[in-house]
Amino acid sequence: MSILHYSDDEKTRQFYQRLCQYKDHVLRMTYGYFQDDLLHILENFSSRSLLSELHSRNTPDIEKYQSLLNDRKTLARTLLKDIFLRGREAVIGLWVGLHVLQKDHGSPGLQAILEELHERGESLVEQIILDEHGHQLSEELKDVQNYHMKCLYEKTKKFIENKPPRCNQEEESFSFSARYVNLNIVSTDRFRGRSENELIETGARHEEYLMKTLNDLQRISSNKIFCWCHRSRLVPHIVMVSGVPGVGKTTLMQKFVYDWVKGDLYQRFSFVFFFKFRELNRLKDKVSLETMILHQYPYLEEQLENILQDPEKLLFIFDGLDESNHTMDFTSRHLCSHPKQLGHCGQIVVSLVRKSLLTGCSVLMTSRPTRLASIDCSVFQRIVEITGFLPEERQIYFENFFSNPELSEKAFTYVKQNATLYTFCYLPSYCWIICTVLSRSFQTASSDQQVTLLPRTVTQLFAIFIANILSNHSLEKSDAQKILQSIGWMAQHGVMNHRVIFEEIDLDSFHVDNKSKRLSSFLMESEEPVTYSFLHLTVQEFFSALVHYTDYSPETLQESLEKSISYPDGRGEMFLRFLCGLSDGTTRSVLTGYLDKQAAQASRDVITWLKILIPEEERLLFSNNNKQDLLNIFFCLFEARNKDLVLESLKSHRSFDLSRVHLSALDCTVLAFILNTCPNIEELILEHCSVDTEGLERLAPALHNLKCLSLTRNNLPDTSCTQLASVIRNNQSLKKLILSYNQLFGPDFEDLIEALTCPAGKIEILDLYEDDLPDSIYIHFPSVIRNNQSLKKLVLASNHLCGPHFSDLMDALCSPTSRIEELRLTFSNLKQDSCVHLASVIRRNQSLKKLDLFDSLFDPYLSDLMDALSSPACKIETLLLGRNNLPNTCCIQLASGIRNNQSLKILDLSDNCLSGPHFSDLMAALSSPDCRIQELHLERNRWSKNEKKALRELKRCKPNLKIFY
Repeated sequence: MSILHYSDDEKTRQFYQRLCQYKDHVLRMTYGYFQDDLLHILENFSSRSLLSELHSRNTPDIEKYQSLLNDRKTLARTLLKDIFLRGREAVIGLWVGLHVLQKDHGSPGLQAILEELHERGESLVEQIILDEHGHQLSEELKDVQNYHMKCLYEKTKKFIENKPPRCNQEEESFSFSARYVNLNIVSTDRFRGRSENELIETGARHEEYLMKTLNDLQRISSNKIFCWCHRSRLVPHIVMVSGVPGVGKTTLMQKFVYDWVKGDLYQRFSFVFFFKFRELNRLKDKVSLETMILHQYPYLEEQLENILQDPEKLLFIFDGLDESNHTMDFTSRHLCSHPKQLGHCGQIVVSLVRKSLLTGCSVLMTSRPTRLASIDCSVFQRIVEITGFLPEERQIYFENFFSNPELSEKAFTYVKQNATLYTFCYLPSYCWIICTVLSRSFQTASSDQQVTLLPRTVTQLFAIFIANILSNHSLEKSDAQKILQSIGWMAQHGVMNHRVIFEEIDLDSFHVDNKSKRLSSFLMESEEPVTYSFLHLTVQEFFSALVHYTDYSPETLQESLEKSISYPDGRGEMFLRFLCGLSDGTTRSVLTGYLDKQAAQASRDVITWLKILIPEEERLLFSNNNKQDLLNIFFCLFEARNKDLVLESLKSHRSFDLSRVHLSALDCTVLAFILNTCPNIEELILEHCSVDTEGLERLAPALHNLKCLSLTRNNLPDTSCTQLASVIRNNQSLKKLILSYNQLFGPDFEDLIEALTCPAGKIEILDLYEDDLPDSIYIHFPSVIRNNQSLKKLVLASNHLCGPHFSDLMDALCSPTSRIEELRLTFSNLKQDSCVHLASVIRRNQSLKKLDLFDSLFDPYLSDLMDALSSPACKIETLLLGRNNLPNTCCIQLASGIRNNQSLKILDLSDNCLSGPHFSDLMAALSSPDCRIQELHLERNRWSKNEKKALRELKRCKPNLKIFY
């Protein structure tokens, strides 16, 4: 069996020939280099398609792997190992097989690998060797390099966490091996156009990013950041790392430097210079690149000129572009060209990026998405985004945080059961806050205390976090309240003005006592010149909301509420959620003693204002412009935990339509809370909302009162069928279930069928339009049709109806127990045998009233259907035959059916080819007194003048007949 197939196209043959030119060591080294990427790619491939393709190319026998089909990780690992052991031919066979599969089932990551393998071959091997062993340096430079690495090692070897809320206020540090958890990085430009609060935006998209989109984007490990980029078709030297606050950008850069120092990463760089923009802000005057380097690395002074002689051996890392106070215009023409040339700090950085300074050097930069959306990023040859933790990595984080395995499992189990907290765990900084709170909660002696201290909402999480800090200080509560007030007003000023870095003058303006020991628990302090920032952006947003309960002013509160919804960039959204969350008395009780005497009045003000936000009219509530705003209001109601307010605000509504609003699993949790609180909601429309299996799982328990549920175009996989089956079984009110445009077929589809078969089911309308259902699925449908006495409308349009099992479906429809009144088989490409079976249904099914065969027939097979239509037993009232390319000769058969059928009232023959000599037969039948047709569609048939005249005459003779042509 040959590796190449006769049917392989020219590109595949060229790719194969290129691989054959590579020597064994090239194939071996590149195979090892791409091993981790291949593991990830194969884990997300269709295992059956992959094994079938590889078997056809003389790679390992697929029989060995049948038992591993349900364990993709083990399958991928075993397969890659076996192929390597089989040698050259097997490795080439794998690459060629993946090249073929890439056309229909691939990913950008696989495309990039195949391109790099084809384009670079030998040069890639040279790069691999260089990254492992580095450049040859003179003895003097080698000594300097060793000292430089030693200094960087001391700075980066420890993983430093923020001060936890305990009495001991010293920083805690750990080795990277004990604390660091790998982050997911993808190649993307999705940061563009982000206008909402960064945390909310990513929180609303993180499930899509982490699960589905990780397969659609190129996943990049840290040792591949400077590898071949298929977007720009080059090896990038200028790279931007994007990510929301707290997702781990700085930690990733620290790990990057740490791995370089240890010799594990990118030894092609002889020297790495790590700068934080926050620290570069102190360079107010003009400086040169040399001055900038020596300011941080003074020990390089003697050899710096020699070091800068080979720019291609240098890497500059700049962390936190969003924190820079310097002007950064990447389109500027005013650039520096020499390391000694003076310029502003921002000008020097831009010059490095633009390659006018130290041409050939590499630059790695980080930034929050908001800053990137306002600059020209075309200068970056690769843009990657850190998307946070996958579920598996969240669990690893908990295991690393808690030294006690039992406590770790207990904490993670609690968080996983709380959909809100679990969702936010995709951010490492949130993991730290959650673990910090839970570590204290689970260690309290009293079980009663544990219940009160365990958070259930994000507001409660931060309230407990702050309360834990405050309880560990001996200051009077009145003094603590003053601190909360001062930093609270500073926090709000920062939120409303997009400021996260504060200076001494800001602390003075808001009367913040920077000598207070308590302050260090809330703010992080940089080195000289001193600047301050909150532990996390969301901590700042929480304080900005809390201050209205610690220092109540009705006028200020009202002004802040109005401001919070006025910003188009959404900067006030989390602030508003926290305000609403603190309106809940139970949540506020955690902070008893630190609040204003009129905190309860502040709560009433917030609730009153929130009521006004919710439109009473349904058309306004779910208008396209309001849907996203409404979802934000739902979050506020969820945080407030005020079920009376939810019911009062939404009691007049019967339908929710959130179509085209992206709904993450967290959004679904919030929506489930609203639905559970509002038993009056009968219809839920979630079309094109990117609801995934996890989101559906969270929604399912709240769908018990619905009469109509539409989940069109959510790309739901077959694993969703389990949740859908649960909804059908538990909801005796559900009459309409629309599941069109999903990917439901698979092993779990039988769960859905079993639920639909239940005699107690009340489903009347089932829509499975274009769900990629194969013919084999119709083995299961007969039981639904025979046993479900409620099912009246069945939509199976645009699926794979042509096959041996279509007859099983038709036989069931012929059953006396079938109650199907409407059958839609649009875009079904029915062949002769299928038409014969369908004709039998038309003759024998006494309940079938509407049959939709739009774009489904071919002329040779029409006669069977027309004969059936002419049968006196036929009860069809609506027949849709549009866009079937029916020729003029069909008019004879149509005429016969029209004369003999006393039930037919609506006939659609639009978009066909009926014009011609036999058109008169059709007109005669329609003119007959026996014709009962009331509505006739003949659009897009290209009538001649005489035929149009005949149609007008028919309309005159039968004024009650509606004709469209």
